Amino acid sequence: MSTEPDDFHDPDITSATAHTAETSAEASLRPEKLDELIGQNRVRQQLELLLSGAKGRQTPPDHILLSGPPGLGKTTLAMIVAAELGVPLRQTSGPAIERSGDLAAVLTSLTPGEVLFVDEIHRMARPAEELLYTAMEDFRVDVVVGKGPGATAIPLDLEPFTLVGATTRSGLLTGPLRDRFGFMGQLEFYDACDLETIVHRSAHICAVEVTDDGAWEIARRSRGTPRIANRLLRRVRDYAQVRADGVIDRAVARAALELYDVDELGLDRLDKAVLYALVESFNGGPVGLATLAVAVGEQADTVEEVCEPFLVRSGLLARTPRGRVATDKGWRHVGKTPPQSGAGAAAQNALFDIDAASADSVKESE
Repeated sequence: MSTEPDDFHDPDITSATAHTAETSAEASLRPEKLDELIGQNRVRQQLELLLSGAKGRQTPPDHILLSGPPGLGKTTLAMIVAAELGVPLRQTSGPAIERSGDLAAVLTSLTPGEVLFVDEIHRMARPAEELLYTAMEDFRVDVVVGKGPGATAIPLDLEPFTLVGATTRSGLLTGPLRDRFGFMGQLEFYDACDLETIVHRSAHICAVEVTDDGAWEIARRSRGTPRIANRLLRRVRDYAQVRADGVIDRAVARAALELYDVDELGLDRLDKAVLYALVESFNGGPVGLATLAVAVGEQADTVEEVCEPFLVRSGLLARTPRGRVATDKGWRHVGKTPPQSGAGAAAQNALFDIDAASADSVKESE
């Protein structure tokens, strides 16, 4: 009898195979063609025209700049552009390009028509960005050899390529770089109906049974972001498989999302901590960002960049010159009665009167 191990029954190999299959399934959640893309109708139509025209002329399309908040599909669109053109995709990121030589090495290795995707392009080092100008316009880079008076610039011709840049902060892009993009697409947040369709599609790919009301419950708590919708779907799937019959309906989705601290509006633990601290500890504000961050035990950058955009967009928090304040909707969301607008306005006017009187007294003393 053979004593060799049976690979089919090896638990390590079986586990690795299952993990590989799950990873492959998760990666396949991204659409591969424009007609598979859900939402972003205007950008999709604009890109369809751009790519169809380029394919008809048999030339690389203009360089593309995609901007918008994280998780809306900028990387997915870059992959779709390459797939629609039938060319390879080279991926890198702005922070990874620290020197102009790093960028020159990438550019000179591109094949004809290849798509170069640079994520967070606004964080690229300035010397590399300046090298990119001639590469985008003339498909040429000048590599400097040597130092000092003996330095020599050697021009290198590049194969025609298409640059797809992605940024979450388009205002940080320099004018010369922004002007060299032939197409600029602004991605918007998704509505709940589109997100429900995305949840159904992802559930089908992941072989998870989800009802219409279950998909809607996940979609409406996803903050208008497909990445969050897919993440919540995976967590609800775990809950359904372990504590239910494997089917995601509204009751299962609500119970799972409550367990993971995602409330009716999509606020997570940190969002609610900021809102509760603003209302309960500071009487609705105004309060400074640094003070609010200390109150919730987080860095000020985290509160400003992670929590505030959604709280402001949801109408729960407002940013004023004097600090952060909770809106009436924010008060009600934490179960508190908002202060009377008249009393609040009177108190605010009284404060300004005191400030004005103090200023007048200072002028008189001078």
